[in-house]
Order: sequence, then structure tokens, then C-alpha cells
Amino acid sequence: MLGWFRALMPKEDSFFELFSRHSQTLVAGAESLRKLLDGGDATPDHCAEIVRQEHLADDIAREVLQAVNRSFITPFDRSDITGLIQAMDDAIDEMNRTVKAVNLYELRVFDPLMREMGDTVVEAAKLTQQAIPLLSAVGTHAQKLGELTERIIRVEGRSDDLHDQGVKELFRTVGRTDPMAYIIGREIYGDLEDVVDRFEDVANKISGIVVENV
Repeated sequence: MLGWFRALMPKEDSFFELFSRHSQTLVAGAESLRKLLDGGDATPDHCAEIVRQEHLADDIAREVLQAVNRSFITPFDRSDITGLIQAMDDAIDEMNRTVKAVNLYELRVFDPLMREMGDTVVEAAKLTQQAIPLLSAVGTHAQKLGELTERIIRVEGRSDDLHDQGVKELFRTVGRTDPMAYIIGREIYGDLEDVVDRFEDVANKISGIVVENV
């Protein structure tokens, strides 16, 4: 009965626009992170752009939470809305965490495998951006959403493999001769892995929404 009643009521379409805007910050942040991992003198500029996108994302996340509080009818369960935007926000927060480590250690050179992990961040962000607009018609796009979330999970698996390879190679090359370089490098690898892990969380939130609304 409740589902039938909600189907008759107008939906709060602004949620989808806010989710879409947030996904744009994820892609912009991910692309800046990938450029950051090329190293060189432009590193601080890319760090600053990620911080800027993280601030924009925070503003959008707050708008979503405010909309949840003031809306009588929401497009899907309130806990799903807040869970999804929190997972999305966690992803760019992890990018910002990477920036903090890069700035702290004044890094300007990064391992090739770190750059490959950066590629997985960009891929996961773009897949998320593709998935988000489809939530406005979950029933129609359930199969496509399933395909996109599966792809994000596969990207996360590749990222895990790259992380393990990178840390192993780092230990082989500097683990015994330069412990500080090893510790710093391992931290960066861990931060990059955490970014993609958060995108897997986003994929799981989307999958949960599909299951509950189809």
C-alpha cells in the first residue's frame, strides 16, 4: 500500500541532479589525481584542484542531506540516498587524503604502478558517472546498472592486484636500503587502493538500490 501511495506522489527530482553533479566532481578529482601521479613541477597544481573538487563535493553532499530532511517524498528510501551520497563523498575524501600525503612528503616522482592505479581510479569514477543518471528510472535500467556496478567491482580487483605488485616491488627495490622511502611509497599505494575501494562501496550501494526498487 505504501509503495502504491508513493508511486502516486511527486518525486523530489533534485536528488538526481545533485547526484549527477557530485559524480562530476568525482571524475574531475580522479583525472587530476591521475595527472598528479605523472609527477613534476605541476604536482601542487593538481593537488590544489583535487582539494577544490573535494570542497565542491562536500557542498553537494550537504545539499543532498538537507533535501532528505525537507522532502516528504523521496525517489527511494532515505537511508539509501544518504548511504549513496556518503559513499560517493568518501571516494573523493580518499583522493584528498592522497593529496595530503603527497604534500606532506613533498613528492614529485611516482612509481609506474601508481600511475596504473591512477588509471583504475579514473575508470571507476567514469563508470560511476555513467551509472548515476540511470537511477532516475531504476526499473528500466536495472540490467545496465548491474553491468556497470560489476565493471566497477572488476576495476577494484585490478586495483588490488596493482597495489600488491607495487608494494612488493617497492620492498624489493628500497625496502632494505631506504626504509623511509618504502614507508612513504606504501602509504601512497594504500591511499590509492582506498580510493578505488570506496568506488566499490558506491557500486554496492547502487546494487542495493536496484534490488530494493525493482
